[in-house]
Amino acid sequence: MNPIKTILAALLAITLMSTLGCAGSATDESTGEYIDDTVITTKVKAALVEDSTVKSREVSVETFKGVVQLSGFVESRDAMNRAVEIAGGIDGVSSVKNNMTIK
Repeated sequence: MNPIKTILAALLAITLMSTLGCAGSATDESTGEYIDDTVITTKVKAALVEDSTVKSREVSVETFKGVVQLSGFVESRDAMNRAVEIAGGIDGVSSVKNNMTIK
């Protein structure tokens, strides 16, 4: 094999390994998905802070591949429902898992 073909083959192999290394799977996020989820989490937290029904300090928000999980404690069923409604209204959220508990 001539040297140019060897170099091109090596570059192709490196490119493929780099691309696959950043790809997501069912249990891992790609770099882009991680960034998207971080933005979603931040938007949900900000929206919860702005709402007077939900005491956002006691609600934890985690996002994985567009699925938002809310956990922690709320004062009432209304606060719980409002938190789920707020999270579901954020762009990029595919679903909301409610793991909150009423005090």
